[in-house]
Amino acid sequence: TLAPFTARRRSSRPRRAPWTFARTVMLSSRAHVAPRSVRSAHQRRAQHHRHQNHARIVVAAARGTDAREYTIADLTREVVYDSRTGARVGARDVSRPIAQVAARRVEASATPAPAPPRLSVMNAQNVAIAAGAMATIGIIKYVFDKPSRTYVDGENTVGQEYDAWTQEGILEYYWGEHIHLGWYEDEELARGAGTLIGNKVKDFIEAKFDFVDKMREWSGATSPAKVLDVGCGIGGTSRHLAKTFGAGTSVTGITLSPNQVKRATELAAEQGVPNAQFQVMNALEMTFPDDTFDLVWACESGEHMPDKKKYVEEMVRVLKPGGKIVIATWCQRETPPEFTQKEKDNLQFLYEEWAHPYFISYEEYERLLKGTGAMESTGAEDWVKNTIASWRHSIWVGVWDPWPVVFAGPKVWYKTVREIVTLERMHRAFDCGLMTYGMIKGTKAIK
Repeated sequence: TLAPFTARRRSSRPRRAPWTFARTVMLSSRAHVAPRSVRSAHQRRAQHHRHQNHARIVVAAARGTDAREYTIADLTREVVYDSRTGARVGARDVSRPIAQVAARRVEASATPAPAPPRLSVMNAQNVAIAAGAMATIGIIKYVFDKPSRTYVDGENTVGQEYDAWTQEGILEYYWGEHIHLGWYEDEELARGAGTLIGNKVKDFIEAKFDFVDKMREWSGATSPAKVLDVGCGIGGTSRHLAKTFGAGTSVTGITLSPNQVKRATELAAEQGVPNAQFQVMNALEMTFPDDTFDLVWACESGEHMPDKKKYVEEMVRVLKPGGKIVIATWCQRETPPEFTQKEKDNLQFLYEEWAHPYFISYEEYERLLKGTGAMESTGAEDWVKNTIASWRHSIWVGVWDPWPVVFAGPKVWYKTVREIVTLERMHRAFDCGLMTYGMIKGTKAIK
């Protein structure tokens, strides 16, 4: 006997009639239509008895827009009722569109999935090279992200580093006699000063001398009899001030590095500047009497001081009443807002790579200066706009003239690459506002 089974619609669209092809499926008593709720069970059974049974999907379409799907299992013969003729026919005898769809479905289910493509030898080599390159980059980043010259209190790490730099001669070759940033006028920056082509606009060494002149003018000092240069390096600024103020001015430079004192003294003799003298001395424990100097000058030495308050107090102590003090120093921005974790990490690297205990803001320096209770007036500014070009300018001078490094050997190569990385990180820290270039000045009150 035959029993009709009317298919349920799979589509949510309204039913359309009349059906062009099979509308009702007539199944033999030996066949059944698997309901949706138990279809998976029938499929497992069909798979278990694959050598006896088979499954087919017969699709009937109404005008090519709607679809019906029937899962027929455990069949010995598929029977479809043709609504046009009223006859019961096998699926293979139904109109060609239905038979073709069914055949394609069966063929697709019987065709094994293609195997994944195998890597060729060349592709495997490329993958290995790429993996090696990524690993190398990761190792390099790890090495250069780890500071190598951490400040250690009580071990004179600052003096030792400057001793090594002075002995190598690389720093003096590229930076000249002035181990500090340079000054770039707005017009010079507009023409590309400090960039790859910037040397045609302004020489790197020339920028250092210009900075000293700008700092001197800003300090308000005119003709001091005695000048103290705190953190004098190899004496470039001390000699320049001695020449500028004239023979009537005596300039004393102090540093923690014996090698710097030796080199500064040699250059003073070579240049005929007898009114500039140098000695090894700790700026936090100066042996000069109170009220000794008419001008106390500190250019980029405060960064290395483990006690900023004592640093300021000592300079004010040896300054004469009515005398001038001027400080140029790298600073971190004022808080609040508090530093993010990324900013803290960047600052920590900058502290430790060049033997810096820590930085403070230039506003805090001015507060320390006022806090001595000895100042008549104070002032502070941020000069980052006209000094920031120095960081990348110092890198480009090595690009234009690499030979002193090339012939110096692997140890200097490694150290130079570290310096380049740090110079670039300094530039970015100043550029994003994490760091500022603090200028602080004051006049000591007359008692």
